[in-house]
Amino acid sequence: MSTPFDRPSGPAGPGGPSGPTPPRPAAASRRPGALVITGIVLVIGFMLLSGFASFWTERLWFRSVGYSGVFTTLLLTRIGLFLVFAGLMAAMVALTIAIAYRFRPLLWPGLPGMSDDGMDRYRALLGPRMGWVIGGSAVVMGLFAGASATGQWRNFSMWRHSQSFGTTDPYFNKDVGFYIFELPFWHYIVDYVMALAVVGLMASVLVNYLFGGIRLSARPGERLTSAAQIQVSALLAMFVLAKAVDYWLDRFDLVTNSGSIFTGMGYTDDKAVLPAKEILAGIAVVCALLFLANIWRRTWLLPSVGVALFALSAIILGLILPTVVQAIRVNPNVPDREGPYIQANIDATRKAYALDQVETTTVEDAPVTGGGQVDELDEATSSVPLVDPKIVSEVFEQQQQVRAYYSVNDVLDVDRYEIAGTDRAVVLGVRELDQQGIDEGDRNWSNLHTVYTHGDGVIAAYANQRPEDDESQSLNIQWAEGQEADEDALTSLSEEGVESRVYFGETSPDYSVVGKSDSGNDVELVLPSDEDEESPETTYDGTGGVPVGNLFHKLLYAMKFSEPNFVLSGRVNENSKVLYDRNPRTMVEKVAPWLTVDSDPYPVVVDGRIQWVLDGYTVTDKYPLSQRESLETMTDDALQDNDNGFQTLPTDEINYLRNSVKATVDAYDGTVTLYAWDENDPILKAWDEVFPGLLKDRADIPEALVSHLRYPEDLFKTQRYQYQRYHETSAKDWFEGSTRWVVPNEPTDKNSVRKQPPYRFFIDDDGAQRWSLTSVYVPRERETLVAYMSVNSDATDEEDYGKITVRELPDGRTDGPVQIAAALSTDETVRQELLSFTNGDAEPIFGNLLTLPIEDSFMYVQPLYTRRDSESAFPVLSFVLVSYNGRVGIGETLREAIEDSLDGVVATPDPGDPETPTETPTESPSASPSESPSASPTTPVPGGTQAQIRDLLRQAEAAFAEADAAQAAGNTVKWARLMEEGRALIEEAVRLAG
Repeated sequence: MSTPFDRPSGPAGPGGPSGPTPPRPAAASRRPGALVITGIVLVIGFMLLSGFASFWTERLWFRSVGYSGVFTTLLLTRIGLFLVFAGLMAAMVALTIAIAYRFRPLLWPGLPGMSDDGMDRYRALLGPRMGWVIGGSAVVMGLFAGASATGQWRNFSMWRHSQSFGTTDPYFNKDVGFYIFELPFWHYIVDYVMALAVVGLMASVLVNYLFGGIRLSARPGERLTSAAQIQVSALLAMFVLAKAVDYWLDRFDLVTNSGSIFTGMGYTDDKAVLPAKEILAGIAVVCALLFLANIWRRTWLLPSVGVALFALSAIILGLILPTVVQAIRVNPNVPDREGPYIQANIDATRKAYALDQVETTTVEDAPVTGGGQVDELDEATSSVPLVDPKIVSEVFEQQQQVRAYYSVNDVLDVDRYEIAGTDRAVVLGVRELDQQGIDEGDRNWSNLHTVYTHGDGVIAAYANQRPEDDESQSLNIQWAEGQEADEDALTSLSEEGVESRVYFGETSPDYSVVGKSDSGNDVELVLPSDEDEESPETTYDGTGGVPVGNLFHKLLYAMKFSEPNFVLSGRVNENSKVLYDRNPRTMVEKVAPWLTVDSDPYPVVVDGRIQWVLDGYTVTDKYPLSQRESLETMTDDALQDNDNGFQTLPTDEINYLRNSVKATVDAYDGTVTLYAWDENDPILKAWDEVFPGLLKDRADIPEALVSHLRYPEDLFKTQRYQYQRYHETSAKDWFEGSTRWVVPNEPTDKNSVRKQPPYRFFIDDDGAQRWSLTSVYVPRERETLVAYMSVNSDATDEEDYGKITVRELPDGRTDGPVQIAAALSTDETVRQELLSFTNGDAEPIFGNLLTLPIEDSFMYVQPLYTRRDSESAFPVLSFVLVSYNGRVGIGETLREAIEDSLDGVVATPDPGDPETPTETPTESPSASPSESPSASPTTPVPGGTQAQIRDLLRQAEAAFAEADAAQAAGNTVKWARLMEEGRALIEEAVRLAG
């Protein structure tokens, strides 16, 4: 029996059907086709092998750091999501196509009595191959759906392990956890169901049209067959019903959407948008029922009316009504209409950013008075950091690094250590490997990846430029950790010494191959000591790294890094390991992919190891009513890298932030350890259930490490950004903005539009030194000081750690940082002191402008560096500037600057002090100093100016002689230091000579 798809035979040749068949043309050469196929196979094979290499090496990396469970959990979660959602999509596509084909009409166009609609050729092509068509369509659409679903692993994991915050929103009375853990995944489910309906509807319409179930040229009542109408009606009902659920869920988004003024529910949302979404959800349900009724009634009149009503309602209720309400009811009277909603936003924002726990006090900027004023101020400011972490990085590199292939960060870190029984702030950096310093001719594969493999040790200086005894400030940097024998204050804290090799750091190479064969020699360079004439070698023997001794692993990494030397080089032997992905931040982000990691890892020396410490944050942009803002914007300042790399969320906008994790990465073997810090954070609890065993308890943090944990800067900057507006708890005042604060621009750079960074140092708190992170505020569009913010950064203080204190100055008469910076740079005394430098070949460099709380007053301190105009010169601290009680002081030490700011007057000592001499001086000072020098100079006396100059010159000559000896011995570090000391002594002599 013939079928409608049977093609009629062609015309008979000469002699009729039984006539001779014409000869076939010669077959074309198949060589080009074979080459094309071979090329395609090779390309696909290479892509598959590359994909496998990336997958398998990733698995090996996770195993090397001891977090195979994370890789497995991520893999299984993504595979599960892929299979479920791909399977549902594939089933929907296959089912709709199969049903449409199964119930195609029996009399098709093209048969006698039926008009030709031009589809015959497609039916003839697809009919015999419908099994392949159904399977191929299902697989392709399933792959797209599954790939999309794998990106939902975060939302799925949080939905599955949702937690309660114990706080509800005021509009829907839903727990905060519903918005953070459950609502995002429900939105995805609804969107997916709508996608199923749309794809199914498209497939059904297409197949029905091809096989005659839908005929556009037929009479209106006969354009769809009964089967096609049932299928199309059911799929439309499915879509519209899902849209009804989507409208219902959209109601909850009103408390997390960003408005023109604030984030959260507004008057228009509450009075117009919310009712509109509820009404539209009801209309959508009615439309869905009408489509279902169309299965039996077989008329499109009612569904069409329903869709028209739905569309009209969406336009009126969803667009026109909110616009009218906003224009007529809200805009003419915003404070009254939006007031209650602004208040809800204020309360939620302060809670989400932990600003509701800020302790505020009001102070009047009153200077310290009374006996012993200079002594009191000197004691209160003895720990003030005068070593600027940004400026002195050049000093660190030139004085403490003997090879060009070592470097430190441009901005150093600040930490504290207990040295000689006293907590001391130190500025430190890791001496990391910088392969850019290797000579161009030496940059071959063996050198770059097997010889120059790691950094070596830390460099540290006392932040207050006082030596280890902490007695008096020096004119030169005082090293706490360096290359000299007596510069070991940090390493001496461990009885067994410190493992100084740094294989895991912020500037480590892309990858290094380490390890030697059983009969091989050491090839990795290490930092030479003073006695070493040549660079010694070493071999990595840590636990980190992926073994690449077997051929399979060599091939994998040869493909991963596109480097055949993994297979060909003899440096890759049976004991070799490959180290890669070893930036501490990258490592933590990989083993804890749900964390947002602080942009500034900092090194600590503890228990004989160099450890990188990182702060991990749990964040969300779904906290109801809390103000949403870009994390990069909130953390931006003059020291911040422009590319923070915050990429945990699809965007970097957040409205909730907690420092939930403290992480460490061992600089030698790459061991990653995560500690639960904020154990009450519900988001942390959820992820702890997703990845069980990943986090250690807070109680497990070693005691030696706790003292180096600190309040993270990115968290503090986020809080200070929000607090500049949300210190105001009155909705009316918040809206008016009359009390809004801002962080001042960087005062040391007049052209800077970036904010002044926060500073970490010890501040005086009722006579005790408290390790703090500090910042200041000025009124918007003004430069006077209005508030001083500080947070207790001492992690050993369990009771007050993280306590934020804000001191407000209501009078608005205290100069702010920008005004003080201008006063210091233009002060006549300062300009005269700098004259001897600026007239020569030196340039002044103004350091950090620090604001210090002194009881109920504030003092500004700024180090002033000078640098000679030569390539080998580096900044040298020459003066300290002070502004206190409206007066500017300058001196070589902080005490001298304080005395100068007080006009050089020291209060009379207490005669009751047993240590104070009671004898009356034989001479008393004149009432006023003479205005001009005497006609002839007096003979210098011992200790006079001339004697001091001669003594300084003798010391300089001795320093230069010792430097020459050091240079002859090949000790370039000691030579550089002695040369700088000699120059400093000569500069002091020139200054004294006038």
